[in-house]
Amino acid sequence: MTPPHRTPGLASPSPEIPPPPLRYLAMELRSVVELGELGLRHRTLGDTPRGDGHPVLVIPGLMSSDLASLPMRRFLARRGYAAYGWGFGMNRGLRGTLESDLADLLGAIAGRHGRKVSLVGISLGGIYARQLAKVFPHRVRSVVTLGSPFAGGPRSTHGWRVYEWACGRSVDTRDQHMGGPVRPPPPVPTTAIYSRTDGICAWQSCIEPGGPLAESIEVTGSHIGLPHNLQVLRILADRLAQPEGVFKRYPTADPVAEGEARTAPDRTHPAR
Repeated sequence: MTPPHRTPGLASPSPEIPPPPLRYLAMELRSVVELGELGLRHRTLGDTPRGDGHPVLVIPGLMSSDLASLPMRRFLARRGYAAYGWGFGMNRGLRGTLESDLADLLGAIAGRHGRKVSLVGISLGGIYARQLAKVFPHRVRSVVTLGSPFAGGPRSTHGWRVYEWACGRSVDTRDQHMGGPVRPPPPVPTTAIYSRTDGICAWQSCIEPGGPLAESIEVTGSHIGLPHNLQVLRILADRLAQPEGVFKRYPTADPVAEGEARTAPDRTHPAR
């Protein structure tokens, strides 16, 4: 198996951001309604861009599995992508050989298709996706995260105690694993999708601070429902359809949340 990699150097400490208000946590029941809405309105996604057939690996969130991303992967397959689940069952954190297993999986998919792989990570899975892209940028085409708390401290979610129970590791060790500190963006086109009414992860911890290859996009909805949110699927289709080697910021990318003013008319950047 491929051994875990770490990025040398130190990053500035992540800000301490409290978890979302409890009223938002209670509102996570919306995810059932959002799944029903996808079932009723999935045909409205028929005008989204078609893909070029490149592989897309979808990584589930904490205490979730490939079942949660099944509607998304079916949508991606219909749009012309080779969509993969991770195949490791329930995500219980960085247990055992998971880091090297993920590295091997990425290499196997890239080798099978002879192409770079786009990574879509749900919540904790988005942190894995970002870290993989930092270590293996030559194998990763782009990264999209859905409600992934990489920008705040490790306790900016309501799930950190669940992580420690499931994984047997302290959340304070998260910067000591594959790819090093989680806060810096990977060197590939990276889109962070977030909701200000996320009931699990503080939305402030799920946004990119900005950069030539990084953006943040706000949607409306729950945390659990992000994988089957109609807005998310529409954005995802647009982001994945970008030609390899080019990054053009999404029209509704949030410059306020990113902490940047964007005034230049040309917002297309080469993806190195």
